[in-house]
Amino acid sequence: MPTINMLSSADKIKGQGVSSAYIEQVNLVKEGLKHKYDIKVNCMERCDIMHYHTIDVHHYLSVPFARFKGVTVGYVHFLPETVDNSLDIPWIFKKIFYRYMIDFYDSMDYLVTVNPVFIKQLASYGIESEKITYIPNFVSEEQFHTYSKDHIKALRKQYEISEESFVVLGVGQVQTRKGIVDFIEVAKSLPDIQFIWAGGFSFGALTDGYKELRKVVEHPPANVKFVGIVDRLKMNDIYNLADVMFLPSYSELFPMTILESMNCRLPIILRDLDIYPDILFDFYIKESTNQGFIQLIQTLRNDQELYKKWSNRSWDGHIFYSRDHVLQMWELFYDKVYKETHWRKIRRKMYEKESI
Repeated sequence: MPTINMLSSADKIKGQGVSSAYIEQVNLVKEGLKHKYDIKVNCMERCDIMHYHTIDVHHYLSVPFARFKGVTVGYVHFLPETVDNSLDIPWIFKKIFYRYMIDFYDSMDYLVTVNPVFIKQLASYGIESEKITYIPNFVSEEQFHTYSKDHIKALRKQYEISEESFVVLGVGQVQTRKGIVDFIEVAKSLPDIQFIWAGGFSFGALTDGYKELRKVVEHPPANVKFVGIVDRLKMNDIYNLADVMFLPSYSELFPMTILESMNCRLPIILRDLDIYPDILFDFYIKESTNQGFIQLIQTLRNDQELYKKWSNRSWDGHIFYSRDHVLQMWELFYDKVYKETHWRKIRRKMYEKESI
């Protein structure tokens, strides 16, 4: 049976989407493709397909050896553009890191990106677009789903949130590019609505805007709760506390939080970014200004029919990114990649015979 080795260190840093995407993808193919592939995780042996989920240096150094038996696959979770507004590090170190990042991607036989927009951006760095495949993220229904009304009532009591409160949720690392400042400003303008942010400083003082944002987290407005980094096994509780998902990020790839919200039927309000239309279609509501966000939240709270419409649109998004649809994409991709492994073995044997 062909082997796939999933290599990642994403679980070492809590509260980041890369870790969530890695866990979901591994679980998906482990269960869905077990009839035709032997899936290993962080195994020392070389396998037919070496799938690198993170760009660790020791992964990079292993690439030439990985090619002795099989082919390499790199997962593109971020680009220099997305990191630039996330970490506050000296420009010279950023320059070195960005060069390393692109070299890592370029060293792969194949790349997978979670957003089709990034195929062009990767190509702009000189990476062949032919070796890049778009496969969206996926979220399990078993992990993320809507609770019963009684369960939600009990949860709200636990978190000291009134049953009558209209709750707006934001999820992600606390950093400038996530639009935290805008999230707070919108909350200030809607003092009768409860706002919650789940996430923290996953990279500590290296986080862009750390000093300013730390003050905000420690002294939020009365109607804002920062619940910190929440264990993934507990995140479904947080989604079920909410009525709306509001993510005013300025830069994203394909946030896992959006898929998780869809599973819980939450209407989704996002900033109007170029990356969303090709992946979210009409499953979300978009705006560009804080005043626009304020009006949308007020309207969703007061208009039950409109709320129901966008709740259903969110669920449509969940159906579109269903388990079977995404699993099929991975199966087709791995089958294509394994054929390359097979032909490499044949060519290598022919070369060895000619050398004798």
